[in-house]
Amino acid sequence: MQINQDLIDAYQADGVVLIKGLLRDWVDTLRTGVDKNMAQPGQYAAENVTESDTGRFFDDYCNWQRIPEYEKVIKTSDIATVAAQLMRSNTVQLFHEHVLVKEPGTSKATPWHQDAPYYFVDGMQNVSFWCPLDSVTDATLRCVAGSHQWKKPVLPVKWLAEDQFYANSDDYMPVPDPDIQAMIIREWAMEPGDVVAFHYKTLHGARGNQSNSRRRAFSMRFVGDDARYITRPGKTSPPFPGHNMHDGQRLREDWFPIVYGPN
Repeated sequence: MQINQDLIDAYQADGVVLIKGLLRDWVDTLRTGVDKNMAQPGQYAAENVTESDTGRFFDDYCNWQRIPEYEKVIKTSDIATVAAQLMRSNTVQLFHEHVLVKEPGTSKATPWHQDAPYYFVDGMQNVSFWCPLDSVTDATLRCVAGSHQWKKPVLPVKWLAEDQFYANSDDYMPVPDPDIQAMIIREWAMEPGDVVAFHYKTLHGARGNQSNSRRRAFSMRFVGDDARYITRPGKTSPPFPGHNMHDGQRLREDWFPIVYGPN
């Protein structure tokens, strides 16, 4: 699959683009995978509501090796080819997948954050794909255009406790409020199989799901040629214990397989 140059240029400039219908043919496969995932959550599964919240906000990641539907989409759909074009990379390496489900009437928002500060990977050639498996309007993904080029990263916080993820915050900027600060926010009403592609350093979040319908979303995260392991000042998310990598190394291919390009 080839995407047009305007879309690639927009991704490089804004750090976020919408690709209509990219995974339309894979929606049922992913729904089956999410059903399995929720019936048998993985070791990193979390429930992200407090006693003061309504509804249910479930998320889980790093399950592609035990849920064949996830692996099939990652390895046989057009997603890796599109990732290579958006990143302008000769290779595409899987980092991880992520499922986020907000049941009807869920008040909890996904907090504004950048993914990069949570990850032990550095580099500008990366992309996340966020695909709703249900029609979404208000509960859609929201991304701040151009935030992947900010000079200073946003401080990572814990979603449930909303406290700092790292003890030393000097190297980070506080989490902004893009609505109050009148930042340029890209958000779209989306149908199942539409995809938002966004950079790891793009500030993003999502409102709660106050509709009468579920909001299931499946994400895939990839890295390109320049991706290297980097030590963070605290625990990373996902943690990937026992990886045995060192600063400056490419991610180990037995854990993070190459899904596009030379093996």
